[in-house]
Amino acid sequence: MQAQLLEQSTGSSVTKSVRNPGLSDHLRQRIAREFTPRWQQQWGGKFVLHGRTAGTDAVRLDGNDYLSVTGHPDIVSAQVAALRNDREFVIQSGVFVHGEHPARALEKSLAQWVGKEDGFVCQSGYAANVGLLQAIADPQTPVYLDTLAHTSLWEGAHAARAPAHPFRHNDPAHLDRVLLRHGAGVVVVDSVYSTTGALCPLREMVEVAERHGCMILVDESHSLGTHGPGGAGLCAELGLTERVHFITASLAKAFAGRGGFFTAPAELRYYILSSSYPNIFSSCLLPHEIAGLGATLGVIRKRDEQRQRLHAHTLRLRTSLSDIGYPIHQGTEQIISLEAGTEPDTMVLRDHLEERGVFGAVFCAPATSRNRAMVRLTLHASLTEAELSHVEAVAQEIAPRIKPWDWPIARRARAGAALEET
Repeated sequence: MQAQLLEQSTGSSVTKSVRNPGLSDHLRQRIAREFTPRWQQQWGGKFVLHGRTAGTDAVRLDGNDYLSVTGHPDIVSAQVAALRNDREFVIQSGVFVHGEHPARALEKSLAQWVGKEDGFVCQSGYAANVGLLQAIADPQTPVYLDTLAHTSLWEGAHAARAPAHPFRHNDPAHLDRVLLRHGAGVVVVDSVYSTTGALCPLREMVEVAERHGCMILVDESHSLGTHGPGGAGLCAELGLTERVHFITASLAKAFAGRGGFFTAPAELRYYILSSSYPNIFSSCLLPHEIAGLGATLGVIRKRDEQRQRLHAHTLRLRTSLSDIGYPIHQGTEQIISLEAGTEPDTMVLRDHLEERGVFGAVFCAPATSRNRAMVRLTLHASLTEAELSHVEAVAQEIAPRIKPWDWPIARRARAGAALEET
């Protein structure tokens, strides 16, 4: 039975003639304890993230291409030219990249754009966060993380063997108290939080970090391209670039590509190249990826109209959903969290949306806390009036069925409001 479950849960299509060596008893016991009940009882024998397949007429709110740059002719032309012309490219670790290499030129361009001295391009935003924190923290350097900071940031602290201290989400006063107990280190926040769309009170966080002599790292994955002058991010928008030590970002969001990026002072370049394992032990990006990201930077800097449209779409849908009764008060930006709570309830919500042609992305543990599963809707600049109206109509239609006003997050909000009144 356990072997059948493993095959079902992994989507295995291995022919019966293939025989694998037996798994250890410990691994099978662990799967039976930690995964099997979830698969059978909560998910009903189906992978929680996989619902219907979106058709051509679906409203897709399950990606991260906020400025709708996919397929832009400048980007495609750059990628095609690289594929056709770059026949002498050597696939090697990124630490060997220097001089006039296109990847090095991209690093300098990205750093200049966000207002920093130097930067590093990595295989992913995950690799960027792990590699940077591994280089700047150690067992004697406390790392202070917002409780909703991206998992890659927590893993970076773990890779550094650094003591990790959580502080309450978006709560500078609590950060201040935690710092008083544990001393100076590295403060880590996201500019826009990836599950809720909450905007970080960045100015206040920087002030607390400075008061305690801390360095501060800001993950701008969901604000790079969408916020700030020319899309240079929230740090630039708030005039905080020179007060922030490190900026990181995934290039799989507004850049709609594959890669990650982090900044560092020029004096740290060779130290990082000698100590950041994801940089040392991963290959550099391929020529067409580098060319595409370079062209995307040029496109994004000129995308002011799309940024304004994205912000307008965000305001409209957030207002509409709130008026209907959806508890989305935890965020303000282009990421909208419909937090149904349990995984079964979230699957029901997803199915209602997908049956009516609206596709979001299911987020659950480990991407969220246990019993705080959600369907995440991510907006983009090219949404049409018809698509926006359809999403609003669907949200209105299914509300009496799913009762968002009874979700745990809605009940907690009411309890908190009542407490404040007393």
